[in-house]
Amino acid sequence: MGTSAKGYRRVRFRAVHAVVGIVGAVLIGLMLSEFFVAFLLPRRVKRDPRIARGIYQAVWKPWRALARRMQPIRADALLGYFGPLALLLELAVWVFGLIVGFACLQWAGGGGFSLDSSAGTFLSASFEHAGAWHRGVGLAEAATAVGVLFTVIGYLPSVYSAYSLREIAISRLSTRTGAPASAAGLIVHGWSELDATLQDAEKWATEMMETHLAYPLLAYYRSQHIGQSWLSALTAIVDASAVVLATVEDGVLETRSAELAFRVGRHALADLAHQLAEGSPGKTRELVEEDVTELRALLEGTGLALVPVGECLERLSRLREEYEGNAGALAAQLALRLPPWRPDEQALARRKLAPAYRR
Repeated sequence: MGTSAKGYRRVRFRAVHAVVGIVGAVLIGLMLSEFFVAFLLPRRVKRDPRIARGIYQAVWKPWRALARRMQPIRADALLGYFGPLALLLELAVWVFGLIVGFACLQWAGGGGFSLDSSAGTFLSASFEHAGAWHRGVGLAEAATAVGVLFTVIGYLPSVYSAYSLREIAISRLSTRTGAPASAAGLIVHGWSELDATLQDAEKWATEMMETHLAYPLLAYYRSQHIGQSWLSALTAIVDASAVVLATVEDGVLETRSAELAFRVGRHALADLAHQLAEGSPGKTRELVEEDVTELRALLEGTGLALVPVGECLERLSRLREEYEGNAGALAAQLALRLPPWRPDEQALARRKLAPAYRR
């Protein structure tokens, strides 16, 4: 009877070890698959790692709620910390999951369950284990740690290079339109400069869309200056393109740059809203006939054939339906502001931000 009980306990003990070993292997596989998708795999529009998305959502909502209770400057500073800290938190969760997983494998092989020992092996990439199983698991953990380290070393420069290029483009745009950017601020400088800006904007919007789809956390990185953001710049470009397409008669070859910039910008807003804001439409901005009249007046000296104000308002309303809901959804999700159609009086009072209005 005693022998039978001991045998039963032995079988049960081995079964528990086997289950813990399977759990550890599954956990390691899950962490590595998440790490692979996030850092190495070029992602489609909707292929975010589930754990990473869960981390963003769990931390971002209370973070954003706290920022809304603060003064604008302090709120912007607080929101600016989220992107880098979320990246570090994401790495910490994956590393901790791997450490726990390898500790489970060590225990399943008959050793002790020691997070300290597993963490030491992972963080130092060295191990001192006896027995074939434990040495094999230790070697796998050390190799995984080295792979994770070198992948992160290669990943971070790519992220911050993309961020730097984005901010350079935003700063260049702000010198033309002021801060915040606006459709009127782009159009007021004349058709030749607007045409060149829209051609550059087409390339920038394409690059920005690809980098922000590959590195979704970049969308949470704030711009270096208050009043500027990648969303505001992108929306202002699409706004200006929409104004040109709505105001100028069809078939005019000169509007080709506006058409291409509008298509790329609309595509970028749609994909990023689907990625970051679940594609839910956001609020639209108010645009009255007086605004349309003044926007149209900015194009009267270009020599292009223009449509009447009423038709321009109708065409612009149709174009806005194609992108403004996605822009509003991103603004709500990321706690960013959409640009005005025209600079307000406060912006116009600052000569350095909108000098073209005083020529």
